[in-house]
Order: sequence, then C-alpha cells, then structure tokens
Amino acid sequence: QVQLVESGGGLVQAGGSLRLSCAASGRAFGSYAMGWFRQAPGKEREFVGTISWSGGTTRYADSVKGRFIISRDNAANTAYLQMNSLEPEDTAVYYCAADKVYYGSTYSSAYKYWGQGTQVTVSS
Repeated sequence: QVQLVESGGGLVQAGGSLRLSCAASGRAFGSYAMGWFRQAPGKEREFVGTISWSGGTTRYADSVKGRFIISRDNAANTAYLQMNSLEPEDTAVYYCAADKVYYGSTYSSAYKYWGQGTQVTVSS
C-alpha cells in the first residue's frame, strides 16, 4: 500500500511557475507508475501526465505538453510536477496517483492510490 501527499500548490500569476511534489510512504515506490490529474470547479477530473516507474517514459496531455514536466526521485520516494508558463486555465486542484504498473494510464479509474490534492490558482 502507498500513501501519497501532495504539496507545493499556491497562487501564482499567469506566466509563472510552480513545482508540485508528491511524497509517497509505504513500500516499493519504484514499482509504481505515477500519474498527475487535475480537477477544476464544475469539471471532471482530467489527466495531466504520467511517468513510468523507472522515470524513463513520460506522457502528457496536449493542454500541458511543452509547459509541464513530470519527474521522480525513487530514492526520495517523491514525484514532481514542474509547471511553467502557467495560464488561468490551469487553475485546479492537482492530484497525484499511483498504480502498480510500469507505465501509467491516462484514465483516473486505473489508479488505486491517490493523494488529497493541492490547490493551484493562476491569476490573470
């Protein structure tokens, strides 16, 4: 079992950057693919990106490609979401999730473990 805790959210102006962290406790973090999702008010949770358990493979939603970067440090049991060139449309609660597979899905239902979420607000 894996417990996930996100941090790093906050208020930022458009064009700015934030880095979210997802700290995992439990065993074998390196055996889990990690996903990032977000949910804006009144909208469904949407896929942001995923990273394989080795960190060697990533995939991003078209809406964040070229602006967001996912990475992980298995020795530190932590995954990261670096968000650059933020836009007001990026405002949402951001969640990290874990699935015990090599490469994560773009579907939220595939992930077994979830963090509590962290709020990101981008002002125009």
